[in-house]
Amino acid sequence: MNDSAIFLLARLIHVVAGVTWAGTLIFIGWFLLPAARVTGPSGGAVMQQLVRVQRMPVYLMLLMALTILSGLSLFWLDVSAFGPAWVHTGPGRTFSAGAVFGILTAIIGGSVNAPAAKKLGELGASIQAGGKPPTAEQAAEIERLQNRLYSAGRWITALVLLAVTCMGVARYVP
Repeated sequence: MNDSAIFLLARLIHVVAGVTWAGTLIFIGWFLLPAARVTGPSGGAVMQQLVRVQRMPVYLMLLMALTILSGLSLFWLDVSAFGPAWVHTGPGRTFSAGAVFGILTAIIGGSVNAPAAKKLGELGASIQAGGKPPTAEQAAEIERLQNRLYSAGRWITALVLLAVTCMGVARYVP
């Protein structure tokens, strides 16, 4: 496979996976988490369906990995084609900033949101299996986990928007 074919494949993967990953994160941060938070048990049931049954976190992790790995491949191809000095050009700096924002998004998602969502799903399933309303202790834990998801979700949304913005304008930065 020649460099042009590798570049096109990496770009295709990066754009499709990146748009899907970023769009999903933005939807979750702006709409899904706030709605689930105010609807209480109904929102919890929707989130449990998405997390435990439809395995949304698995798909998000796959999209994240494809986006980051293909993006690093594209970066390497640009450095190979234009030389190491390319990193210090407008596009090189802007793509680098976008990569940092994207990688920070992945780190927060993997280290904060994924564990919190998993715990919340397990707690919800436990409460549902018991057939009783949550105890005061369980309700407090649900609120703590929701607050954690909501707060990290705001950061993730901001970071992924910054990453997308950098990627979208990088080629045009002087």
